[in-house]
Amino acid sequence: MDRHVTLLGVLYILYHALGLLAGFVVFGTLSGIGLLSGDLAAMGLLAALGTVVGLFLLVVSVPGIIGGIGLLNRQRWARVLVLVVGALNLFNVPIGTALGVYTLWVLLNRDTEMLFLSRPAR
Repeated sequence: MDRHVTLLGVLYILYHALGLLAGFVVFGTLSGIGLLSGDLAAMGLLAALGTVVGLFLLVVSVPGIIGGIGLLNRQRWARVLVLVVGALNLFNVPIGTALGVYTLWVLLNRDTEMLFLSRPAR
């Protein structure tokens, strides 16, 4: 199960880094469209909408990245964090659902639990 935990950590970093990138792209795109329109109301509305969506994606993505790094370092807290994020990923069809199911399978396995319990907390 050690290899599955490593793979899961890498998958979480990559998947949530893409979410973070999507947040920056949405913010930049909506703000850019507002600027190109030349209309002050459109600039303000699209910049605000881009900011809200971008911040939402940031808030959703950062715990996954932190959890993935923690899994790679076999931190006990990372297992709990990734279980919570994995449960939330189940609602993100189809890729998030697959990642969430894989997360539950790997991290709720008895061998994985022993892997994290045998490692002393830092």
